[in-house]
Amino acid sequence: MHVASEFAACSEDEIKALLDGGTLTVYSVARPITADRPVDRSGVLATFKFASPAFGGDAGGVNLVANPVPASSVGTPGFARACNADGSVVADFSAGPGPREVKFAEVSCSQGAPVKITAFKLIAEGGWPERPDYYDAHPRPGFAMPMVP
Repeated sequence: MHVASEFAACSEDEIKALLDGGTLTVYSVARPITADRPVDRSGVLATFKFASPAFGGDAGGVNLVANPVPASSVGTPGFARACNADGSVVADFSAGPGPREVKFAEVSCSQGAPVKITAFKLIAEGGWPERPDYYDAHPRPGFAMPMVP
C-alpha cells in the first residue's frame, strides 16, 4: 500500500476507517510512484464503492456496495487507487493476479463484463512485489524497458 502523504501517519485501522463510503478505482499499468501524484497514463478499468464500514466482510475482508461491477474499459489491472467519501486520495494498492493486495476473479477486464474482487489485503509500504524502476514507467514502442543497475 502506498499511502498519500496527508494520511502517512495513520495506522492500518485508521486507513480502513477512512475508506468508509469511498471508492476503489482499478487502473491498468503505469501507476504513479506515490499516491500523491495524479494518474496520467492508465485507463480506468472498473470502479467499486466501499460500504460503511469498508472492511470486515465478504470479498476477502472488504465490504463493497456491489461486487462484481461491470468493467468500463479493456485492459489488465495494474493498481487500484482508494479515495475517501469526499474524494481525497488515501492510498494506492497493488492489483491483479499473483501476490497483490487486490485480487480479482479475472486476469483481465473486458468492457461490460463483470469484474469481481476475490481478496483484499493490505501489504505494508515498500512491500509491493513490483520492481521500483517500473513505477512511472512510460513504455513506448521501440524503447527498451528500464534496466536494473
